[in-house]
Amino acid sequence: MLKNLFLLLVSTSLFMHQSIAQTLQRGVSAKDTYSNPLSVQFGDPFVLHTQGKYYMYGTGAGANKGFVAYSSDDMVSWKREGQVYFHDNPQGWSDPNAKWGGAYWAPEVYEVKGKFYLFYSAQWKVNPTHEEENFRIGVAVADKPTGPFIDLTNKPIFDPGYPIIDANVFFDTDGKAYLYYSRCCYKHPVESEVADLARQKGWFKEIEESWVYGIELKSDFSGVVGEPVLLLRPPVKLGDKQSDWESRSVTAREVNRRWTEGSVTFKKGNTYYMMYSANYFGGQHYAIGYATASSPLGPYKKAANNPIVEKNTPRGGSVTGTGHNSITYSPDGKEMFCVYHARTSKTGDERVVFIDRMEVGKGIIKVLGPTTTPQKLPSSGR
Repeated sequence: MLKNLFLLLVSTSLFMHQSIAQTLQRGVSAKDTYSNPLSVQFGDPFVLHTQGKYYMYGTGAGANKGFVAYSSDDMVSWKREGQVYFHDNPQGWSDPNAKWGGAYWAPEVYEVKGKFYLFYSAQWKVNPTHEEENFRIGVAVADKPTGPFIDLTNKPIFDPGYPIIDANVFFDTDGKAYLYYSRCCYKHPVESEVADLARQKGWFKEIEESWVYGIELKSDFSGVVGEPVLLLRPPVKLGDKQSDWESRSVTAREVNRRWTEGSVTFKKGNTYYMMYSANYFGGQHYAIGYATASSPLGPYKKAANNPIVEKNTPRGGSVTGTGHNSITYSPDGKEMFCVYHARTSKTGDERVVFIDRMEVGKGIIKVLGPTTTPQKLPSSGR
């Protein structure tokens, strides 16, 4: 009897010790990992890293005719900082009563000489022909990454004569800055073999397209230098290797538009990389590709391994609508991350933020995602 009691006590002790050890192991494991999506409901996420801290800006997240920001020390846990840009600042040029609530979209913030500059798109209040899509790009400035941001002037940076969105700024090593943007699909029907196919099948009468342009910025961001240069557009021919994935919104009969938008440009070595998104942002086929060039204004050549981020539902996953990315680096600067929005079966139509590791070398980009399983925390160097 005593022997049995002793064995019971020993086995119970061993079981409790093993359980505690397993619990501790699970705790350490959870602490050292993160999982997508992050707890930020943004579209078009952009991350700024300054003075050891990360700041994220994007479309939505409850902003009232403007933009809110989040902050983080580790890229994983984010704190809401509140609204940082308001349309009714003293220099505001937008129309908050226009369609889509004024369309305050795709903010990006850059630090230059101790100041912070917010580039964004919105509906312009100067609209004599009453266009439904009258988007332009503006820039606002603040002393802190959390604002308040005040527009530099009471008008957009420039007016190309057509609606534009999705500003991205690239600062080259020679000191010049370049503005990249997307000309909207609005009233921009384009002839192509995809358009021919859509008519033959009876899907759509015409196909509108958005194209990415680049132009040099004045050093004080007060305007532009020269004329816009066309850099990226959807393929014209069905036989083009890019045509299949960039035309899915049309061939799936979601909409009569093909997009090239949400671009972000960076440089590695002597190569300029331009990432971009194609297809309808509100649909499941939104995806990310890239192109490379030897100069900031091209010509750019699209990559053979496109798309590099797309829905994973065909492989049993739950993620769709992956797109409009930015890039950032781990706290120690050793790892590169793709920051983008997507949807999951749980979040429904709500866009949420994903961060996944990316590798760049020899003219090739690879993004290790979309992931929803636990991933190792971004390297801190500690």
